[in-house]
Amino acid sequence: MRRFRLGSVFGIPIELDITFLLIIPIFAYLIGSQVVPTANLLNMVWDAQIAPQALASGSTPWILGTIAALGLFVGVVLHELGHSLVALHFGYAIESITLWILGGIASITDMPEDWRQELLIAVAGPFVSILLGVGCYLIFLVLPETFYAGRFVLGYLAILNVALAAFNLLPGFPMDGGRVLRALLARTRSHRRATQIAVTVGKGFALFLGFIGLLGFNIILIGIALFIYVGASSEMQQQLLEDAFKGVSVRKIMTPAEDLDTVAAGTSISELLEQMFRQRHVGYPVVDDGTVVGMITLDDISSVPPVERDAITAADMMETDLKTIATTADIIDALSELQRNKIGRLLVMDTDDELTGMITRTDLTRALSIANQIESTDYANSRQRNS
Repeated sequence: MRRFRLGSVFGIPIELDITFLLIIPIFAYLIGSQVVPTANLLNMVWDAQIAPQALASGSTPWILGTIAALGLFVGVVLHELGHSLVALHFGYAIESITLWILGGIASITDMPEDWRQELLIAVAGPFVSILLGVGCYLIFLVLPETFYAGRFVLGYLAILNVALAAFNLLPGFPMDGGRVLRALLARTRSHRRATQIAVTVGKGFALFLGFIGLLGFNIILIGIALFIYVGASSEMQQQLLEDAFKGVSVRKIMTPAEDLDTVAAGTSISELLEQMFRQRHVGYPVVDDGTVVGMITLDDISSVPPVERDAITAADMMETDLKTIATTADIIDALSELQRNKIGRLLVMDTDDELTGMITRTDLTRALSIANQIESTDYANSRQRNS
């Protein structure tokens, strides 16, 4: 999905996913349509002294709904900032905070394996939400009783922020509660075993949440359940990668420069397509006089009309902003670079900035499959020896 940058806070980019623009009107409508029962609830719980009918006329419910919805997502940004600032304190970089249809995500480049650090990072977000809820409630208390609109919005946000904290602390890994669970499990277990248990609990929670959502025809709950289930699976995959490749350099699995298929800068698009079909590759370094000057992929040339393929060359369509990685870098670093730049391949350079090879997602997938097979074989042999 397309993202828009709104600005930055403490050097952390705040981005808006286009799906966020879909959920704000929905939340505004849901809140606005429930103004009267919500006001009655606030009166019952906190003796808010709100006159419900005073908020139910004209466009007032929809204005209140919009303000409360925007206030909620400001709270979401601050919640994610809580995670981010603690992560920064421990030396972990934050790529961005993104608002999207299911809330907010702080993209931390690397999660710590120290259980204390993960615990503090995980609880920081809910802690900020609770502080926001308490702050809204305190302001609610000092507002004039006749300021019905202000008391409604602040009372509503007080409840929502505390509810947000409570929901996030449920054990739905990779939600905050799931990360708290993993951190506590990692006190007495390996990080991998703690992850396995937290992922299993998270998937179970996602299935339960999805079932509840199906029973109530609640699209939002179903969406959250899918997010948790997919997120838990991805986290386990990441853990397997780290276990298999930690400390292994890119040099071990890259395609060496001497075995690398390249294309000349003057190669026509027609010739390039024939080469792709023949060699079954979809991306090549572009070389001019023995020097790599760009990268070209099937996506780069897919828009070229057939009648122009003989006239247009690789140099015309190639990407010149080359993404590279050092030969001595870990494979995990290469994976992070591929994910961060949303690309399928990296050029591998030595200390003299000379091309030594290329590493692709396919290389990583193949290496992981082999590593998993070796691990499975070793485990089976160990069981056989012990029996």
